[in-house]
This record gives sequence, structure tokens and C-alpha cells, in this order.
Amino acid sequence: MDTVTRMQAFIGVVEAGGFSAAARRMAKSKALVSKYVKDLEDELGVRLLNRTTRQLSLTEVGQAYYREATEILQRIEDLADSVRDTHREPRGLLRVSAPRSFGDAELGEAIMEFLVAQPEIMVDLRLDDRFVDLVEEGFDVAIRITELADSSLIARRLADFRNVLTAAPAVLAQHGTPKTPQDLAGLPCIVDTNYRGRHNWAFRVDGERAIVTVSPRVEVNSPEVARSAALAGLGFARLPWFTAREEIASGRLVPLLEAYETNAAGIYAVYPHRRHLSGKVRVFVDFLVEWFGRCRDVRGVKA
Repeated sequence: MDTVTRMQAFIGVVEAGGFSAAARRMAKSKALVSKYVKDLEDELGVRLLNRTTRQLSLTEVGQAYYREATEILQRIEDLADSVRDTHREPRGLLRVSAPRSFGDAELGEAIMEFLVAQPEIMVDLRLDDRFVDLVEEGFDVAIRITELADSSLIARRLADFRNVLTAAPAVLAQHGTPKTPQDLAGLPCIVDTNYRGRHNWAFRVDGERAIVTVSPRVEVNSPEVARSAALAGLGFARLPWFTAREEIASGRLVPLLEAYETNAAGIYAVYPHRRHLSGKVRVFVDFLVEWFGRCRDVRGVKA
């Protein structure tokens, strides 16, 4: 019997909260699991668990050993997965979270192209404008448009992301064309509450980040509804480029203050912190990087 088997039994007992529960999970007898743990303690020459008739607890050295043993076994599992992935086609269910408006548009197109290229992978795409908890809700990867700051996740930047300040020609005729971000103060604005700043719009003035607090005529939690409000002449709206580009091309909306945009946000693929990235996630993220590189207009960049 090897040390790894003993470590697995020990970790199983700790995580199950007892020998009987661990034995059921491992499909082994309670006596055998107990023997594995005792043999591990004998091998180490220390007591890892305090045992009573009603309670099981880790000793101080047991707590330290549990942390290290869990890490070691995860590395062994990651190594095995990595080797397997190099010898088989990516397959299985890929659960993806993305913003609704982005998923309805460009991302949906990219995913359909990905599925054609990867026939062994199935995708469960959930569109929601909130930030989901990837681990708690069981997602493999999330696509986010943000200034990423969550260090508990691994992120790969897929592309730059462009916002554009717009207004209908009738609004400009009534209120004038703003020349600087400060000119927006006091003007009717359409606020998309999905933006973290909400009423506080960030621009870049003389190389520095500048915040302008705007007065909302309309507040919505959808870029599509914000675009509709802008088209209805209800005020100035800050929209994702991919939402407004057709209306800008047709002249129904006018881009404004483009030289002042920060363009600090990006389009990211984020996934839980793991040493080994599963084959299906890896090929999906690699595909998106390549796809966004081809489809430059998604970002508002002229090819």
C-alpha cells in the first residue's frame, strides 16, 4: 500500500467528518479506511486525528498535514489530467456565463462558430448581466466586460473594449455639442446601471482620469434600452460600441468626445484559479482570442 492511498483516506475522513461517512464515499469498509489512516500516522510517527466516540478533530500537526496533502494530491490529479488532455480531443459540457447583450450579439456568433469546430464539446450558455460566482454556480468560464480586479480568478484578455458617448442629432440641436467631458454636467443623460460608475462617468483629460457626475433623465439596466432612449432623443448615452455602431453608421446617433474615452475596460475570459486548465476551457479561450483578433469591429477598431 502506497503513501498516496493513505493520504487519500486521511483527506477523505477529514472532509467527510468521520470514518463511516468517508468509507461510504470511497466505497470501502470502515475498517480498511481506519487502517489506512492509522498506518499513515505510524509512518509519520505523529497523531493526525483526535478520536472520541462522538467527535473527530485534527491535531495541530494534522491541520498542517491536511493542507499540504490536499495540495500534493491536487497536483497529482492536475498532472494526470494534463497528460490525458494531450492525447484526446477536448470533449464534454462547457458552462459559460456572459452579459446578456454581448451574448445576444457577437459572442453568440463566436460560440456557434466554436461549436462547429469542436463537435465533441457541448455548451450551456447562460446570459445574465450580473457577476456570477463561477465556483459556487458551477461555471467553467465567464466572459466579462470590465476593468478586472478580482484576484481570486484567472483572467485572459480577449480584446480591448470601446465605449462611445452618443446622442441623437435632435438632442445636439437642442442642447449643443459638448466639447469637453465637463460640458455634460447638467445635460440630460441616459445611465446604464450595469456600469459600476453609474452616474460618475470616467474620461481621460490631459492624460489624467477625470470623473464627471451626470444627471440621469433615464436609468436602465440594459444597453439596448439605453440605445433606444438615445434614439428617442432623451439625452446623451454612453454605449458599448457593438450596441451603437449601426446607428452611428446610419447617422441616427452621433459619436461624441471620442478623444476623451479612457478605453480602460477589456473583454476577458475568466475562470477559477487552477494550475491545470481543462482541455475544453483551454481550446474555448484560445478560440475566442483568435476570433476577436479577426473580428476587430466588435471592439470598434477599424481593420
